[in-house]
Amino acid sequence: MSDLQEIPNKPLRRGYTTGACATACTKGALLSLITQKKIDKTTITLPIGEEIIFQLISSNYLKKNASCSTIKDAGDDPDVTHKAEISAKVWLNESGEIKFKKGEGVGEVTLPGLEIGVGEPAINPVPRKMMETVCKKILSDYNLEQKGVIVEISVKNGEQLAKRTLNSRLGILGGISILGTTGIVTPFSAASYIASIQQGIDVAIANGCTELLINSGGRSEKALRKIFPDFQESACIHYGNWIQETFEKIHDSEEIKEVNMGIMLGKASKLAQGYTNTHSNKTTWNKEFIHQLAIEAGYQKETANKVLALNMAGRLQEIFTFDAEEAFFQKLLQKCYEHCFKIAPKVTLNIYLINNNNEIISYKKV
Repeated sequence: MSDLQEIPNKPLRRGYTTGACATACTKGALLSLITQKKIDKTTITLPIGEEIIFQLISSNYLKKNASCSTIKDAGDDPDVTHKAEISAKVWLNESGEIKFKKGEGVGEVTLPGLEIGVGEPAINPVPRKMMETVCKKILSDYNLEQKGVIVEISVKNGEQLAKRTLNSRLGILGGISILGTTGIVTPFSAASYIASIQQGIDVAIANGCTELLINSGGRSEKALRKIFPDFQESACIHYGNWIQETFEKIHDSEEIKEVNMGIMLGKASKLAQGYTNTHSNKTTWNKEFIHQLAIEAGYQKETANKVLALNMAGRLQEIFTFDAEEAFFQKLLQKCYEHCFKIAPKVTLNIYLINNNNEIISYKKV
């Protein structure tokens, strides 16, 4: 989650969410249980209204239960669950209700603040609704409306896959989440990352946090932990490249009173110019802007002109000593502070600049 990949310069193939896969398997398993036949494919309607056929790689049934599985295809998205095997196992009962059960590799919610209650399997509301809809439709088709269904969703190796996500920070333990709002995975979409930022802040608030430690990713967080070694993990948020959306969420969250922001030098050179989406596919650092910033900070043209010869922002420390007393870096941090403060003016904001050697400069507010 924290390691952001470059977007390929080619047409990208879309894929399907874990929620869509789980729904397809649930439909196949319930049909198999009722008809006592193997099901090799199912057609489901996605929340966006599109009908999709899913191939099932397994279909097993007994008198009491049945199960089906499929392989998730995330298209060209670098999703940790791409090619994961997702399964559904179902039982009929007399409750008249659709209930969800955590299978192997699916996480359990252990902290408040998410849309799903503590103790529940980490199956998000939209996938739950999708599975409820297909179950009720099948029960109606076979005149079994009075019956209830237990749906157990599993993900092969899900616990290992979850280690590559921020699930544990959200209090989701033991596996991955079953996600999706449209059923479609749009390659390199920001939507899932932004959702995780928002969820992270909600969880922090629900667990009594009024102060956040925000960083672009694991590397900058590790560096900033030198200053905040005991900071509560649930209050540590990775904003990736989405600074705008992170501070919008902070602004809307009155419980958050203070924010400590770590930012790497390359991203800071973009943010200082006002770019609040710092992905390399969206923005590049502007040498002319940084050159002018050096002049504004009081440097002679002879020194400032050296910026124009650089090929990457990380090399700025070859011109300016990476030190809290260096006027250039304080000017850079001032600009970063101003752009963030415009979005969330009600919080106390502390900004820390981090270089590739994990050295840190704090912004000295004037």
